[in-house]
Amino acid sequence: MIQILKEASEHSFCWVDVNQPTEQELKDLAIKYNLPETAIKDCLDPGHLPKFEQLDNEHFIIIRNYDNKCDIGADSFQKLTRKIAVFWGKDFLLTIHRHDSIVIDGVAKKYANANVCKSPFDIICKIIKDSLQSFENPLAALDAEIDSYETRIFLKSKIPDLLKNLYLIKRKIYVKKRLFTLTKAVIEQLGNSHKRNTIYEDLKDTYVRVETITEEIYDSIHSLLNIYISLSSQKTNEVMRVLTVFSAFFLPLTFIVGIYGMNFQFMPELTHHYGYPGVLIFMLLLTIIIYQWFSRKGWI
Repeated sequence: MIQILKEASEHSFCWVDVNQPTEQELKDLAIKYNLPETAIKDCLDPGHLPKFEQLDNEHFIIIRNYDNKCDIGADSFQKLTRKIAVFWGKDFLLTIHRHDSIVIDGVAKKYANANVCKSPFDIICKIIKDSLQSFENPLAALDAEIDSYETRIFLKSKIPDLLKNLYLIKRKIYVKKRLFTLTKAVIEQLGNSHKRNTIYEDLKDTYVRVETITEEIYDSIHSLLNIYISLSSQKTNEVMRVLTVFSAFFLPLTFIVGIYGMNFQFMPELTHHYGYPGVLIFMLLLTIIIYQWFSRKGWI
């Protein structure tokens, strides 16, 4: 569906938005606006990462925003985000996306008929800003989830699939972190291609804020994973210590039982009337001695 959001007759440029384009529609637009075929192919690729490209007389960027309808287990660029392709020249702006876009709808509603954005560059800055802001709520949700896991880990509460959930959070944060790194390059090249203004500076401030939040969450999940691994190792060491203590108690007792279990005719106290209880008392005293020795060492 092709929709004209800004008329060239009323503004200094026209803004054409294309939703769910067919291959023929894209070819027609390429002919109309003199766009290269390679850039059109990038529009058809749903998994393309953010990029900035200088064409002959136009510019081309790809930006990705968070998909609010993504699955809870999504952990890749394609599953977590949606792509928006943007072409612009001196007197036109062309936005292309394969699904309904909250970002495009929001920017169009606020700025399509306003005098705030006086050029395609201003509209693009607003689109990138809103795309970055679409990640703020998901990042806040991940941060809250990490805090919840951290509390439960220190309280040693049982959490089903804990390691799997922590890895999923780490994967989501990694994807966002890499995406923001690529977006940063787009923003810098965008600023180099046009005279910077307050709208662009506002975009940079938004990027810095989102990037800072992402870095903090990335560090938090790394720390939490290290804490979890350390606590798991500590728990394993405690189990091994208990087993070692038990083995230290039973090893000499097993040795004594093994000696008396051998089939020899002449053995100490074998025919003595009190031989059996005597050996039991000796084993009990040996156990008490071992216990006292462990207590002095602080091992139990």
